[in-house]
This record gives sequence, C-alpha cells and structure tokens, in this order.
Amino acid sequence: MRLLLALGGNALLRRGEPLSAETQRRNIRKAVQALAPLAGEHQLIITHGNGPQVGLLALQSASCQNAMPLDVLGAESEGMIGYMITQELMTALPGRAVATLLTQTLVDPDDPAFTKPTKPIGSVYDEEAARRLAKERGWSVGPDGPSYRRIVPSPMPLAVLEEKVIRLLLQQDVIVVCAGGGGIPVIREKGGAFRGVEAVVDKDRTSAVLADALGMDALLILTDVDAVYSGWGTDHAQRIPAIRAQDTTVEFPAGSMGPKVEAAKAFAKSVGRFAAIGNLNDVAGMLNGTAGTRVTL
Repeated sequence: MRLLLALGGNALLRRGEPLSAETQRRNIRKAVQALAPLAGEHQLIITHGNGPQVGLLALQSASCQNAMPLDVLGAESEGMIGYMITQELMTALPGRAVATLLTQTLVDPDDPAFTKPTKPIGSVYDEEAARRLAKERGWSVGPDGPSYRRIVPSPMPLAVLEEKVIRLLLQQDVIVVCAGGGGIPVIREKGGAFRGVEAVVDKDRTSAVLADALGMDALLILTDVDAVYSGWGTDHAQRIPAIRAQDTTVEFPAGSMGPKVEAAKAFAKSVGRFAAIGNLNDVAGMLNGTAGTRVTL
C-alpha cells in the first residue's frame, strides 16, 4: 500500500518537555522505531507537525534586530525536523532511500483565516505571562488546554507545489519526508510569482490534500492519544471507534482534534479510501482496523 503518515507535533515533542535537540532526537527515534516496520511492506510519505519548533524559532528571531517572517521560520523548522527524521530512518532502514523535501503549500491570500488567528504555536504560558507577551510583541494569544500559547493564522491549503517531485520520488520507492508543519505557506501574485506569507498551515489538512493528489491508499494521522473521543476532557468522554465522512452530528475542538477529523473526512470523501486517527505506537492496529478511529466514506 501507499501510505501517508502524518506525525503530530505532540508525537515528536510532548507537552512540557524542553525544546532541546536531544529531547527531539530521542522522541523522533522512538517514532521511527514505530514506523520503520511498515517500510518493509509499504511505500511511505511522512509529514510532521512543527508547532513547538516554529514557535521557538519565532521567539528567538523576535529577540534579534532582523526578525525573520513565519514562512522563513517554517522552512527552517522543516529542515531541522526533516533532517532528524531522515537520519533516524536511514539508521533504522540501512540501504533504503530516504529524502526530506522542503515543501511549499499554496493558500488563498483572501482566506478569512488571516483575520482570525487560531493555530497555536510555540511554548505554553500561564494566562498572565501570555497577556504580557501579547502586549509586548503584538501577538495574538489564546487558550490551549489548561495553558495559553501564541496563535497565528492558519489558512486552508489549496495545493502542494512540490507534488510532482514527491510523486517521482515515491515511484522510485523513496521514503519522502515532506510538508513539515503543513508546508511553507505561499500565495501566487498576479504576475505569477510565489511569495511566502505570515501563517502556519495545518499539517493534517495539507496531508489530506497531498494524499488526495497522489492517490494514496490510506491516510494515518498519528498523535499522542489512542483515538478520537466525544466529550474529551470531561467525565463523559467516550472513544469513537469509527466515523463516517458524511457524519456531522459531533463537533470537535477547532484548535486540536477538529482539523484532524476534518482532514480525515476530506480524504475519505474525495478518494473513497480510509483514514485513521490514533496513537503513534498503535500504527499497525490503525492500519488493520483494530486501533484508533477509522474514518470511511
């Protein structure tokens, strides 16, 4: 099968852990150990989140005289995380071709998301610290679980510009690491030139767009929870083993599980194949239908 595996940022860097190279390397090694067995039977594309990393880079950049825009910082985080994933895959799968590809994601300059930031990035703060940083740095901030984080625009992805290159690599049985952090958000200007914009595209939505364009057999969205739940965070939380793509009876939080479910539904609707959402360590069970939440047409 041709599988697109979307690694969540929380699967690579757990909440509360230090944003150190050693911590990220250790978590990426564990992630690769879970994914490597699939490479013997399937062709793989691996995407990944970058919320904590791009937020740290933005914080570091803001302290410099010449701060870099978010699209450039997104490219930096793609390279950093992709390098680590690629190196660990090469170690785990000696002789297997692996490549990381910096990926640009086309978005609409008129997307309403640019006026309504929703995507959390960077470190977590208590409310007082978050409000102070928002005032000092001109940030938008919002709640993320029990804490607060910086929030930025998250426009809808329209296409992955490097799709043809990814297709060529996949045809040569290369494991492709791409669309890190949802890809570098770019718009196309009237003259045809591409230009990066201040935003972070949702990784799961970009993964669904890419999986659709390439005709992948399955989209597996891998995170740090075992499945999708209704009433998450309450005493009445219930695991949902299966979701139909047409079902709109249950809504999920916009800043966390919502985009994952939407991405999985969009893939299932468009391609007619299944998506699954679940824990990274249950990837084999997600593939055979015994773990996670399966989303079908």
